[in-house]
Amino acid sequence: MTTLSLIAGNCGRGRGSDARSFEFGSHMYFGKEFFASDLLRSSLNRVNGVWLKDLEGYRIRSRNRFRVIAKVKKGKKHDYPWPDDIDPNISSGHLTYLSYFKPLAEKPKPVTLAFEKPLIDLEKKIIEVRRMADETGLDFSDQISSLENKYQQALKDLYTHLTPIQRLNIARHPNRPTVLDHIINITEKWVELHGDRAGYDDPAIVTGIGSIDGKSYMFIGHQKGRNTKENIARNFAMPTPHGYRKALRMMKYADHHGFPIVTFIDTPGAFADLKSEELGQGEAIAHNLRTMFGLKVPIVSVVTGEGGSGGALAIGCANKLFMLENSAFYVASPEACAAILWKSSQAAPKAAEKLRITAQEHYRLRIADGIIPEPLGGAHADPIWTSQQIKIAITQAMQELTKMSTEELLHHRMLKFRSIGGFQEGNPVDPERKRNMKPSDINTPKSDDLESELETLKKKILEAKGQADPITSQAIEELKQDVDEEITNAFISMGLQEKLESLKLELSKAPNHPPNQPLNGALKEKADKIMQEFKHNLLQPGAYLGLKHKLQKLNMVGRLTQLKERSEKLKMEINQKVSAEVKAKIELLKNAQEKLSKGDPFDKNLVEEVESAKKELKEVLKSANLEIVGMAKRKTAPPPDLEEQVAKVNKEIGKEIERVINVTGLGRKIDELKEEIAKGSSAGKIEKMEAEIKEGIVAALDSTALKEKVNNLGAELASPAETITEGKIAADNGRW
Repeated sequence: MTTLSLIAGNCGRGRGSDARSFEFGSHMYFGKEFFASDLLRSSLNRVNGVWLKDLEGYRIRSRNRFRVIAKVKKGKKHDYPWPDDIDPNISSGHLTYLSYFKPLAEKPKPVTLAFEKPLIDLEKKIIEVRRMADETGLDFSDQISSLENKYQQALKDLYTHLTPIQRLNIARHPNRPTVLDHIINITEKWVELHGDRAGYDDPAIVTGIGSIDGKSYMFIGHQKGRNTKENIARNFAMPTPHGYRKALRMMKYADHHGFPIVTFIDTPGAFADLKSEELGQGEAIAHNLRTMFGLKVPIVSVVTGEGGSGGALAIGCANKLFMLENSAFYVASPEACAAILWKSSQAAPKAAEKLRITAQEHYRLRIADGIIPEPLGGAHADPIWTSQQIKIAITQAMQELTKMSTEELLHHRMLKFRSIGGFQEGNPVDPERKRNMKPSDINTPKSDDLESELETLKKKILEAKGQADPITSQAIEELKQDVDEEITNAFISMGLQEKLESLKLELSKAPNHPPNQPLNGALKEKADKIMQEFKHNLLQPGAYLGLKHKLQKLNMVGRLTQLKERSEKLKMEINQKVSAEVKAKIELLKNAQEKLSKGDPFDKNLVEEVESAKKELKEVLKSANLEIVGMAKRKTAPPPDLEEQVAKVNKEIGKEIERVINVTGLGRKIDELKEEIAKGSSAGKIEKMEAEIKEGIVAALDSTALKEKVNNLGAELASPAETITEGKIAADNGRW
């Protein structure tokens, strides 16, 4: 097709003549001798535009001139949206001229995922054996069959025990069939529709009408690219507000005409750039969510790849939700979650496991209504078979949903999402119920639990007879294993695992190194650098609280165990040096202790014997090279009536303190202190807040009467005699 452009200047009649004329350059010609064929021939000689050659004819001078400049432009033939030869009687297939989706000129290159590398070795062996068979002409059919069986078994074992992060990698596979691939495979007729009727057509969302088994459906889905160029054009299936408004327009169109809706979900999430936010990304998604719950036609959603956050949910409020076997549905990607919680995206495998993003987890939690199987190797291994499985799931679900009335359909959709939140019809929700919105830290034990565990373990260690108690040793060993596992996870989340493995590799390659000798300079510097980075990350406020508590617990256990071992060793040395007479004196002290604890009356002779035994015991300890630093005092147990009085006074003190807190308004500060402790704030800040609360209580407390009661109790509890303890040993130098 060619175009002819004319640029007109002044036009008019010649003086004394009523004939119209044209002037080209400095010449004028009569119009009757001007032919378009001559103009085109002369113009084609100079495509960029020239003055046309003089045409023969009668020349007349004129004051008024009409200038014409002709330029021929080569037109571009449009292949979209309408071709030249439209078949009005089309009976099958899809209208390709209404879709940008064309067959690829080149077949996609195979992509091997990281966990599939063991299968590559088997494939190479099979190819090598076949090449040898072709070159030599020998029969290697048995070997090839054995290798193929081994390959199939390895493939089956690998894809039967996939981890969540591996399933996510399959869902993101670059060769995985796209939404349009599935639509074209399952429909007999298909026409793609475009535009949001506001001047935009988002290529990341595809919409159109197609027929399955003679019944028309409205199809809506996220479209990824099959190569880099298509991914850029489709914005990696991340829609803008225009895409969601296009989907909304098609939903309303389907609702108006009674077409059931089928949506395909495969997106990392909505496109969260500045322009999309300015154009109302959140409003567009929210509008879709609200509208989908009011549509009066059946809706079926299929997650074919990954479904990310609100970008997926905007077309996913359906009566039935199906997920392909290796698809994923999440509120945040594992990489983003790991970067937030563990400060490193390398902890994505752990985050994927905790988020429960797989189809199996969603089906167990009753979020997904069914799992559509995939062939071994993923959907890209056999796209047509996968599409047929999707078709079966859609048709079965539509047969069930089309039997419902409009009211039943809306109620069914509402109940599906109500049950996800744990709501049960008929059970009223308590409006006053308080809910803890803070996410729980599984690895962080409560402070009370930690203290009780430490006290229990401390008691076991100190009460253990002999060098080691099997139960206590087992508990300590389990604690060490738990700490080792937590440290390994911390190294992974900090991104230090690769550096540590590199250091281990260098150590293994180094010559035989004595175990007690220090490392060489380079290795020691690397090890110190890794440990400094680890300690720096570990000491961050609020980070790795579970590991910090366990390390504190392990340090306490280590100190107590060391103290117990020194105590046992010292007791053995003392027992070897103490004579039988001194042991008899010690027994006398114990008997006196028991009598005093029972409240028996004192005997002057007994007191003298106790004092004499003390002196002799001191001499024995000095002879054993032990320095006496003091005598510990042990009070006798109070009588039962005094215990009741103590409990009564404690209760009165507690009531008085509670009254002061309510009057002075210190309760708010106490709540703030609890929040700071839960956040893991610094010790200095917590101590400062505790001191302020104590000062406020003391200032407002009327302690005169309470002090008098406490002093009276102290006088009654005071014992007329003191007894010596069995002994207290300092851990450093073995002093008594």
